[in-house]
Amino acid sequence: MGVRTERGAGVASGRDVPEEYLTGYAGILADVRTTGRRPGPEALAARRALGARAAAAGYGLRGLVGAHLAATRAALGGPGSPDPVLAAAEQAVDAFAEGWERARHLAVRREEAARREYVDDLLLGRIDPGGPAAGASRFGPAPASAYTVAVARGPQPCEDAGPAARRVGAALAGRFGEGAALLATKDGLLVCVAPGDRDEVPVHFARQACAALQDAGLVAVGRPRPGAGGIAASYGEARDALGLADRLGFRGPVLRAADLLVFPLLTRDRAALADLVLSVLGPLRAGRGGAGPLLETLTAYFDSGCVAAESARRLRLSVRALTYRLERIHRMTGHDPGDPVQRYTLQAAAIGARLLDWPAQPLPPGPDAAPGG
Repeated sequence: MGVRTERGAGVASGRDVPEEYLTGYAGILADVRTTGRRPGPEALAARRALGARAAAAGYGLRGLVGAHLAATRAALGGPGSPDPVLAAAEQAVDAFAEGWERARHLAVRREEAARREYVDDLLLGRIDPGGPAAGASRFGPAPASAYTVAVARGPQPCEDAGPAARRVGAALAGRFGEGAALLATKDGLLVCVAPGDRDEVPVHFARQACAALQDAGLVAVGRPRPGAGGIAASYGEARDALGLADRLGFRGPVLRAADLLVFPLLTRDRAALADLVLSVLGPLRAGRGGAGPLLETLTAYFDSGCVAAESARRLRLSVRALTYRLERIHRMTGHDPGDPVQRYTLQAAAIGARLLDWPAQPLPPGPDAAPGG
């Protein structure tokens, strides 16, 4: 049974406050009324504990204060004869608390909007994180000559007040202190901005993010980048690494942009890459089932370190069947997967095919690409 105040005189909290949060309060009032002594340390400690429980349960301060005022009026005024002074006090305090709550909510919304704008400007390179307009003293990160950005993606979009953000934020603050890094969300990703000379911060972020996402997430870490646009550059690298993971099937759980530099190099000239794919792997389209099965064989072979037994296991083939496929690829393309020099050309073409999603998607025109390639 909750405590409900009289209509027009109490708190319009929207829901009753359970009696458990008023436990012992009437006894404190009765004791004070009888002895004239103030509540002792144990009684006040019990009230603090109940207040913490009520906050954790999601009850607002206004409703809780109103419930205590109503209990005070009931205990001191007596049934059927409410004290008009206490009734007026209950109304006045409720109005005061309502004004405080409204102003507090407005301030919180303004702070959230300011932080969101700051994060967007920071990640897009619109402001210098060390400059006076950056607001680093309010939101972070700590001033540095370079910055590293790490991003985490989960099966569901991450939110600023979501469980993953709260858990990772508490872990970073507990390990490195408040303000050592900026933790935010952007487009459903959990983002950590840290000083570039503190590699332990993104490492800890990656570990905590993987745990918070129940090992179902993927973390990418950009390189430390200096200057006003360093955060934007590192953030872009981290996001690009997630895109590469999707196209190339990388499983992580942590990817470092510094380890993936060859892939942006390959995609920098898409026309040349398309020409490489078509020139080297185009003949595979004449195979049974098209180029797909043979390209899958090449991918598994290179991903397993060119170990035939492991490649066959991944493809659920016998080693003999795998060897036969590799021989067919050699005959059709003129490139031997077993030759170190020719293997490099085949592997680069196979990676290019995955980056361009070929043969599922048509290739962009290249200098030597035939129409409709």
